[in-house]
Amino acid sequence: MDLHFDALLCDIDGVLRIWDPEIMAGAEKAHGLPAGTLPAAAFAPHRLVPAITGEVTDEQWRAAVVEDLAAEHGEQAARAAVAAWTAGAGVVDAEVLELLTAVREHAKVVLVSNATSRLEDDLAALGLADAVDAIVNTSRIGWAKPDPRVYEHAARVAGVPPQRCLFVDDTEKNVIAARETGMQGLYYRTPADLRAILEAAG
Repeated sequence: MDLHFDALLCDIDGVLRIWDPEIMAGAEKAHGLPAGTLPAAAFAPHRLVPAITGEVTDEQWRAAVVEDLAAEHGEQAARAAVAAWTAGAGVVDAEVLELLTAVREHAKVVLVSNATSRLEDDLAALGLADAVDAIVNTSRIGWAKPDPRVYEHAARVAGVPPQRCLFVDDTEKNVIAARETGMQGLYYRTPADLRAILEAAG
């Protein structure tokens, strides 16, 4: 594999930003919802896909989740649980941020995320708004990974041919799709994975 690249395209959630699963579990427990109810409602494809492709806003998505939960568990509990889940913005993996910062001395770094319209506010809250060269939020472009148009768009944003991009994601099907567009790909599991491929690239 040619490990030389001119742009690193990096997923956000599960790579640079970490979500504590206890946030959702705690919201459920605190408001009397059965375990697993909140993620099942929030991440159901018919709810999530419109939110990450820009058909609905983040606020509309969360309101729909409240409606779905309220039908089974009551409006008060549904609203309180979704509010508790919504309050956080996740935490930054400091090791990954350090690696991306180092890469910027030699190549462009573009974040590529299946995200809702709230992403930019979250990144600002986490101090990441200026930590990279560009951000591709799928809710702003109308397609979500693993749609090949996402990768093509991200390469254009980076100003680099796909063959000169290294794509990093913690979802394997997204990495496979990136490779099919001609990109180099890293299926990410730990910061050590990213460090190793960067060291191999010199």
